[in-house]
Amino acid sequence: MNSCLILKYFKLKRFVCFVFLVSSVFVSAQEWQATFSDAVSVSVREKKPIVLVFSGSDWCAPCIKLERDIWQSKEFTAYSKENYVLYRADFPRKKSNQLAGDITEQNRKLAETYNPKGYFPLVVVLNPNKEVLGTTGYKKITPDAYISLLNSFVK
Repeated sequence: MNSCLILKYFKLKRFVCFVFLVSSVFVSAQEWQATFSDAVSVSVREKKPIVLVFSGSDWCAPCIKLERDIWQSKEFTAYSKENYVLYRADFPRKKSNQLAGDITEQNRKLAETYNPKGYFPLVVVLNPNKEVLGTTGYKKITPDAYISLLNSFVK
């Protein structure tokens, strides 16, 4: 009987850890749009610039640093919710990380238009009319300095 209680305790403990992990991911998750057309629609409706990020999420070291140091920071997350519309055009290489075919095609077309030289990471700031306001990449600066850089493109 004690072994049953111990087993139930460990199952409950694993379940609680799983719920905590999943909820912490959703709490800190940013509001990246699912499609570029969604990003444009929100941008037009809310009159906010689009931050279009070309990323190689599973192979590009500077992309991974940008994700960790800037996009996931508390400062950027809080600021972006009020001031930007976010869309990530990701180009993963691992089979396990492949995106749906329509998203892959959409990202390829975006790259033809906004990233023809294939730079990774490339951050493109667009107005609601999809016109380029400025571009940048990974910079080893603070989240606040990165926000200032992005804002310098928006006039």
